[in-house]
Amino acid sequence: MRARLRGTELYFDVDGMGLVPRDDKMVERPVLFLLHGGPGGDHSSYKTQLASLSDVAQLVFIDHRGSGRSSRNDPASNTLDSNIDDVDALREYLGLERIALLGASYGGMVAQGLAIRYPERISNLILSATAPSYRFIADARRIVEERGTPEQKRVCQWLWNATFETPEQIYEYYKAMGPMYSRKFDLEKFEKSWSLGIRNIAQINYGFGGFLKEFDFIDQLHTICCPTLVLAGAHDWICPADHSRLIAERIPRAHLKVFAESSHSIPVDEPEAYLAAVRGFLTYAPL
Repeated sequence: MRARLRGTELYFDVDGMGLVPRDDKMVERPVLFLLHGGPGGDHSSYKTQLASLSDVAQLVFIDHRGSGRSSRNDPASNTLDSNIDDVDALREYLGLERIALLGASYGGMVAQGLAIRYPERISNLILSATAPSYRFIADARRIVEERGTPEQKRVCQWLWNATFETPEQIYEYYKAMGPMYSRKFDLEKFEKSWSLGIRNIAQINYGFGGFLKEFDFIDQLHTICCPTLVLAGAHDWICPADHSRLIAERIPRAHLKVFAESSHSIPVDEPEAYLAAVRGFLTYAPL
C-alpha cells in the first residue's frame, strides 16, 4: 500500500487484526509501527524476523521516504527530521490517535525523535540496538579498529567517508561486516536473503555524511513519558550497549534488557528471547 503525504509517497504494509473477537466482545490490539534501520534500508527484515508479533499487535511495516519501495526523491529531503514527521503523518493518514513504536538501529533514532516531538501520540516505545546521539559513530570506528579484520576496516571506510558508489560495494560491505553485525552470521543465508531488501546508496551516504554526525537527543530524553523498553546487544559494534544504557537512564521508568549473546542483530542472534521481551512488553505495558 502507498500513502501520499508531505510531498512524497510512502510504502507501508499491514499485518494482523486491530480488533480481535474474544468471547462476547471485540478487543483492541495496539498498532505497532516498525521503523527500519539505515538510513537507506527497508522493512523487509522485519517480515522474516518479527511477523509473529501479529498475535499481540497490528503491525505496520514502513519504508522511510526515499527508501525501499517508497518513492525516490531528492536525498537532501530524506533527513531524520523528515522521517520523524513522515511517520506521524502516516499515523494521521491511517486515522490513529496513538501508536506503539519499535525502532531498530537508525529506526530507533527516528522513534526517539517521534516520542520527543509528539509525546501524546505514542503509547509504547521499543528502542532496539540504537543510540541517542552522533557519538555512536566515534565509538563504532574505535571498535572496528580494535576488533576488525583488515577487510572489515577497508569496507568501513566507505561508510565513514560516505562514499558508497555501487550496489556491489554495499553487498561487499555487508558481507564483510556480517560477522560483526550478527554472532550467528551465516554466509549462505546472507546470500539467499540479500535480494529481499532494497538499499538506497545516496541515502546511506547522505546520512553518514551529514545528519547522523550532528543529531543529539540526550538532553531531551527525559521528556519521553510513555512506557519504554530499551533492548541492546552486549557485543554490538555500531550502536554499543552503553548508548542503550544511557537512553534507559535518561527516559523516566524505562526498562533495559541487554542480550548477552547478541551483537547488533538481536533478533537473529537471540530470536526467542527477543520476541519474548517485545511480546511481553506489548502485552503487559499500559497503552
